[in-house]
Amino acid sequence: MATKVMDIDTIVPVLKLLGDKTRLMILKLIQQKECCVCELVSVLNMSQPAISQHLRRLRDANLVNEERRGKWVYYELNKESNEYPFIDHILKQIPVPYELLKKIDNITIC
Repeated sequence: MATKVMDIDTIVPVLKLLGDKTRLMILKLIQQKECCVCELVSVLNMSQPAISQHLRRLRDANLVNEERRGKWVYYELNKESNEYPFIDHILKQIPVPYELLKKIDNITIC
């Protein structure tokens, strides 16, 4: 598999986004399964506005996609982005705590 070389001006903003623990955990969780804001609020035990702000920054950087289904908006990793191979490689190095995976699988809010 060929490794894509990324320009430093492209990668620095991505690294800044990944430097935040909450955003990194959001990416890791949506790598496992697409999630809506209410699921992330419940799993990460944070306020809805805080989660939404993190998701906005990730969306603005083209790292996540959103899909509206009725009144819910679901988020997933943007596998078409130029940064995806880099993001995927980093996320594969980070374990998700079992409790969080179990919690997100059991959520039936949405």
